Amino acid sequence: MIVVSMEFSFDQIADALYIYISKSKVSETDQISENVMIDYDDNNQICGIEIINFSKVNLDLNRLVLLSSDELIASVAS
Repeated sequence: MIVVSMEFSFDQIADALYIYISKSKVSETDQISENVMIDYDDNNQICGIEIINFSKVNLDLNRLVLLSSDELIASVAS
């Protein structure tokens, strides 16, 4: 999957970061770690990634925006 652009949304109250991979409607969600959920569309393509307790997770957003969706998932899951 080639990512043309990603959008990020951060909810300070929930301490949650959502990464929009595409504008597709979510049809299924898998929790891949304690703080990370992956959203899939009807074609089983990744359409979003949610990271809860984001302030406690050590991730560099400057690095994340340069990754492909597969690399991004590997980074946030570890």
